[in-house]
Amino acid sequence: MLRPLKSNSVKSVRREKYESYRWFYTSSGILVVGGKNDEQNELVIKNFLKPGYTVMHTSSPGSSFMIIQDDNPSKKDLDETAIFCGCFSKEWKSGKKMISVDVFQGSQIYKSKIMKTGTFGVKGIKKVKKIKPELVLIIQNGKLRAVPKTTNEQKLVEIKQGKLSKEESADKIAKKIKDKFHFPVSKDEIMSAIPSDKLGVK
Repeated sequence: MLRPLKSNSVKSVRREKYESYRWFYTSSGILVVGGKNDEQNELVIKNFLKPGYTVMHTSSPGSSFMIIQDDNPSKKDLDETAIFCGCFSKEWKSGKKMISVDVFQGSQIYKSKIMKTGTFGVKGIKKVKKIKPELVLIIQNGKLRAVPKTTNEQKLVEIKQGKLSKEESADKIAKKIKDKFHFPVSKDEIMSAIPSDKLGVK
C-alpha cells in the first residue's frame, strides 16, 4: 500500500505555482523550490525568497538555487535539500561520487546589471555540505517526486548515477512500478521527476 505525504503534514506556504518548478517536501513537511533553468532561477529568487530563508547551490556552476521555505530548518531539512540540489545539477551527469553544495542565506544574494539571466552573486561566508548523490522515487501531493532517501514516504524505486538515458530510465521505472505495485504511471510524469541523464535504476 502506497503512503503518499498527507496534506496535514505539510507546512503552509505562499500559493505561488511551485509545481511548475523543481520542488519537493522534506521529511518535516517543508517545501523546497528551485529553478529548472536560467529563467526559472530568476523567477524562483523573485517569487520564493525571503532574507532569512536558507538557499543552496552547488559549489561548481550548473545547479538550481534551492530555497527552503522556512526560517528555521532542521539539520535533516538542510541535509535533504543539499542532496536534492546536488542530484539536480551538472555534477550528477559528471558522475562525481561526492558533490559539494554551498549553503547561505537569502540576505547574502545579490544581482548586478552585468550578470546573465539566472546568475546571482553571494556575499559573505558560505557553508559547504558534501553529499552522496542518491534519490528515491516517491509520491508527494499526488505527484511522483525523486527525493533524498531519508524522506518518510514509501519508496517506489531507487535512483543512482549510471549509464541509462532519461528515457530509458523512465521506461524501466514504469515497468518496475507496474510489476511491484500494480498501478500504471505516466512516462512523462516520471521524466519530469528524475534527473536529466546518466541514471541507474534499482
